[in-house]
Amino acid sequence: MKKQIVAAVAAALAFAACEDSTPKKVTVFPATPTPVVVAKVAPVIPDSGVPLTKVEEPVMPIDALALVHDTKNVDHLTRAKQLVQDQDPKGALTEARRALFSAPGDAETLELIAKLGRQAGQPSISAEAWGRLAQQRSGDAIASIKQARALLHAKDFGAAITAGREAATRDPGNPEAFQVTGLAQLSSGDLQGAITSFKTVIALQPDHGYAMNNLGLAYLRANMNEQAVEVLEDAIEQLPNVSYVQNNLGVAYERVGRADDAKHAYQQAMDLSPKYVKARVNAARVAKSPVELDGDDTTMSDVPHPIEPEQGPTP
Repeated sequence: MKKQIVAAVAAALAFAACEDSTPKKVTVFPATPTPVVVAKVAPVIPDSGVPLTKVEEPVMPIDALALVHDTKNVDHLTRAKQLVQDQDPKGALTEARRALFSAPGDAETLELIAKLGRQAGQPSISAEAWGRLAQQRSGDAIASIKQARALLHAKDFGAAITAGREAATRDPGNPEAFQVTGLAQLSSGDLQGAITSFKTVIALQPDHGYAMNNLGLAYLRANMNEQAVEVLEDAIEQLPNVSYVQNNLGVAYERVGRADDAKHAYQQAMDLSPKYVKARVNAARVAKSPVELDGDDTTMSDVPHPIEPEQGPTP
């Protein structure tokens, strides 16, 4: 199976998208705030006969990250770091954003905001910060990958795809650039694009079990069940102790009429995660009706592997 995938996607290493095998380099990094010029009407002297004139003044727009403050001689960045140690991510994020107001564009402050945004449950803030860091670090794919992940958490799948493609353009040999792009495509319903992306990951890193699982899930959603069985069996070899991979393999077996194998896979999933409700439901169903399923019941298959950096290979 792995040799077939490598052969099938050798040409995809330049990153084939859904319609076009070469991604368009589209940058979606948030721009650093710039002054906006607004028109201001000058006062008129009564009965002077002087016509109205316009005076243009620059007005700074509101920064999506920085928090305005008027405190002086306060080191907000140091305060933020102390609050991190005190396990107060929301308070630390507030102080870090105040620090950014005092030092716009500071890389250390932006990176702290990016990390704290996620911890504080504000993925859009994290994505904005990673985007600005990616803009500063032209040619570096890591910040773009992390921006794409944050956008995924924020459920902005279109922007996540664009950021992932930017990362792949910057570093075509980094499998995580294609992995995050594939996850965004899968979440947005672009199954063919996701299949292409995950195949490219496996071509770059043949033992990437998470990409195999996600490719199998994409096949299941596309009702390509024989292909799903093949690639999910490969995924089990790499991730034998991951319960949702066992569950997905059970779904694939059930789809092709291999009821006994499906029962075994579901049991494996439950043994690994006794509270895994979806596997229990699937096992109960196949025990009552061990027949091949018709149609594309995607509610049976599990979600893609978690996109948190600590799960699986990371850049």
